[in-house]
Amino acid sequence: MTDAPSLDETARKLADRVAALPARTPRLLVAVAGPPASGKTTLAERLTEMLCEGGHEARHVPMDGFHLDNSVIEPRGLLHRKGAPETFDAQGFVHAMQRLASEQEVILPAFDRARDIAVAGRIAIGPETRIAVVEGNYLCFTEDPWCALAELWQFSVFLDVPDDVLRTRLVERWRDHGLSEAAALARAEENDLPNGLRVLQKRAETSLTLGG
Repeated sequence: MTDAPSLDETARKLADRVAALPARTPRLLVAVAGPPASGKTTLAERLTEMLCEGGHEARHVPMDGFHLDNSVIEPRGLLHRKGAPETFDAQGFVHAMQRLASEQEVILPAFDRARDIAVAGRIAIGPETRIAVVEGNYLCFTEDPWCALAELWQFSVFLDVPDDVLRTRLVERWRDHGLSEAAALARAEENDLPNGLRVLQKRAETSLTLGG
């Protein structure tokens, strides 16, 4: 039985493939997509590090800064579904990615998980950044308006992870945030896993699919 490749091995191979792509002006956009707890952030961060170690000016760009505020989603009855596609500023994200693909400088929000809020003006992407490694659940998603993103990615990776692995990771994540075992399992079963199923059912074609 062959051992699964390590994170570094996977990130190195991805970095080599991205580095071999034709350069784009002002920058090349790479998407790392998948369901919640599939390992997107970890892979995107390591891929960015590997690209930088190889002499490429790269930045990690998370999608989470486009979460709608709780004060917006609560009156819509969506607070319990936070993280679903309709709880993001999808149009704003698509517009921001279009700008990222065409403008020298773009200022983006970031999500403060400890305070559970998006913070404006946190990520500054300047002309020196030649590769943006964008990461999020809905980057390769066929629902409108997310589907408009597909034409922006020069390379896209989808992480396809078994449900039991996602469930274990999600419960651990919510326990780390202070929830009881029962509450963590309920949060995973009632929100995160349905979001993940939706991502899987409506995934667009990608350059590469990785198991987990």
